[in-house]
Amino acid sequence: MSQVKTFPQRRKTVSTMMDSEAHDKRPPMLTSSNQDLSPHIADVGEIKHYFCGCCAAFNNVAITYPVQKILFRQQLYGLKTRDAILQLRRDGFRNLYRGILPPLMQKTTTLALMFGLYEDLSRLLRKHVSSAPEFATRSVAALLAGTTEAILTPFERVQTLLQDHKHHDKFTNTYQAFRALRCHGIAEYYRGLVPILFRNGFSNILFFGLRGPIKEHLPTATTNSEHLVNDFICGGVLGAMLGFLSFPINVVKARIQSQIGGPFQSFPMVFKTIWLERDRKLINLFRGAHLNYHRSLISWGIINATYEFLLKIV
Repeated sequence: MSQVKTFPQRRKTVSTMMDSEAHDKRPPMLTSSNQDLSPHIADVGEIKHYFCGCCAAFNNVAITYPVQKILFRQQLYGLKTRDAILQLRRDGFRNLYRGILPPLMQKTTTLALMFGLYEDLSRLLRKHVSSAPEFATRSVAALLAGTTEAILTPFERVQTLLQDHKHHDKFTNTYQAFRALRCHGIAEYYRGLVPILFRNGFSNILFFGLRGPIKEHLPTATTNSEHLVNDFICGGVLGAMLGFLSFPINVVKARIQSQIGGPFQSFPMVFKTIWLERDRKLINLFRGAHLNYHRSLISWGIINATYEFLLKIV
């Protein structure tokens, strides 16, 4: 009788032990904090967009810097193309690539941030604001990426000073230019920040918003070379259009950043001064825009084609 009575108890004990062992073999449950954080770490840890953007910028600056220098002289002094080229010839070949280090550092970093942050922020916004339209989340991501790029304004500021022949006798390299601004305080490095913020946000929203639709209307590519051509055309058309639309902003920015020390003038005040200097004619305000159009066409064609090509092989 005692054995009959204890058998169910033993079976219950064995069953309990088996359940306990099975429970111990189950995979550990993720905590809510782990479930929330792991996707974010995976998304932000994706660095290939940053790398491809950086390489695309390096390729572009090395090829198009001399053209950019001619354009800068036209923006700053209102010169005709021939006069700007003659001015560079007088400066000599030795000074042709003078000032390339700041734009090289600035462009490689800003384009890495532009492409990388745009992709990361787009994923995060889609995850947390899933009810919002995709166009809205991508526009906000593009705007935030452009705003972040403005952190590197000091590089653009120094590039402006090095390209201006009026400052050739004051400093001969990037380090000297940075050092010359130091005595005026940190704000001097960010002179011209407002037009840069406006230009970056405006351009990023249109670039990322229109890049896909433009490529969809191009002939279907079946080979790698055809994809490369389509990416070049897509980036070039967008860059040329945005470069033309933002040209007056860059004219004002160049004038603001060519100054060292003194009071900070507002964007409208500087625009009004330039408008009066150029006889209140819109065509004079866009002097050099045709060269900027062709430079942007080539520059952004190179950037977009290089970026998309590297994205496929990295």
